[in-house]
Amino acid sequence: MMQLEKFIDRFDGRTISVAVHDLKTGEQILVNAKLMMHPASTMKVPVMMEVFRQAEVGLLSFDERLSVYNSFKSIVDGSEFALEEADDSDKTLYMRIGETETIRELNRLMIVRSSNLATNLLMERIGAARVNAFLSELGINDMSVIRGLEDKKAYRLNINNSASARSSTHMMRLIAEGRVVSKRASDEMIQVMFGQEFNESIPALLPAEAKVAHKTGWTGEFYHDTGIVFPPGRKPYAISLFTQGFPENDETQAHDCMAQISKMIYSAMTTGQ
Repeated sequence: MMQLEKFIDRFDGRTISVAVHDLKTGEQILVNAKLMMHPASTMKVPVMMEVFRQAEVGLLSFDERLSVYNSFKSIVDGSEFALEEADDSDKTLYMRIGETETIRELNRLMIVRSSNLATNLLMERIGAARVNAFLSELGINDMSVIRGLEDKKAYRLNINNSASARSSTHMMRLIAEGRVVSKRASDEMIQVMFGQEFNESIPALLPAEAKVAHKTGWTGEFYHDTGIVFPPGRKPYAISLFTQGFPENDETQAHDCMAQISKMIYSAMTTGQ
């Protein structure tokens, strides 16, 4: 798509990765798609996938209640750290320390409100190593989930989760095709992602009749969005937009850029233009 590449070229000093897979035709759009980046909260989708896998094989129940607490161990040295409520896009769980919540609701909060606290609680239950192993079992390369959120000691040592737009689109394609855990589980994951409350990027400029199941992520100078777009009357397409270098104090620039790219791709997919 020449129009897309020209648009991306305007953003000097920014890195923009695009990966699209059309489930109707099998065609792909790849621009800087192999670049590895900090995945920010898009890593919460693999966590959800492992939650569903463990539920499928009977290792947990969605109705199981987990204690809500805010004390976690760094993977560097086992020292304790707490999440900062101010840095979390969902504040509700912090008012419920000492109570319990179901795995089903924690999973929902992790995806639709991007709750860091829910994510870390779930990762303690299922194990970060199992999240990473499931990615390998699915053949999703260039994606690594090795720790939870806000482990600042690990971050300073560059011990981080990582992903690319291409690997994220591969992940979303497998979910869209019903190949993660089972068709039923994949469909349930899509339903969770339909509830996404942060819609400034991939869905922002699309027609209202287009349904989007997606997960955003941003931290520092990284702003991402990955998901599945369902245009009316045709098979869906998987899309991932990863960016680096937009100013931290003006996230609207990154969101607007991704929204414009998403609109271009939607037009290409639905009208061939």
